[in-house]
Amino acid sequence: MLGTMKIWKIVAAFVVALGVTGAGWAATSAASHHHGGHASKLALDNGKKWPTDEPLRQGMKSIRSNLEASLHAIHENKLTVAAYDELADKVNAQVGTIVAQCKLEPKADAQLHVLIAQILEGVQAMQGKQKKVKRHAGAVIILTALEQYGTYFDDPNW
Repeated sequence: MLGTMKIWKIVAAFVVALGVTGAGWAATSAASHHHGGHASKLALDNGKKWPTDEPLRQGMKSIRSNLEASLHAIHENKLTVAAYDELADKVNAQVGTIVAQCKLEPKADAQLHVLIAQILEGVQAMQGKQKKVKRHAGAVIILTALEQYGTYFDDPNW
């Protein structure tokens, strides 16, 4: 499993190599998880991490595992278009499972909306559906969302 510092070093290397700015990563997708209220940016719950449930923890773990398995090829710019599509499909399937099974209280769910939107933005980029965003930048978007998950959500195994 990758440590926090290693993930951030990889993210930083991607950002520098790609010239990607954080502004392009803002989540605006309305097609994501719609159970609770709407949040526009991530925030802690009065200084504490938001609670999680088993479907959320399992889904995020699977997303992270899928990204980690391809991380070297992504970093080396050797992941094929077909492999990006396959990775995007795996991540998208996990998002679907999270959305279908996760049962958080409304405020925590609203925070999850922000992460889900970011992950879906990354999926679209990896699928080549965002013309101004390269496929490998989509992986960076998802890696950033995974890092934020660990910062804002209480997952004891993260």
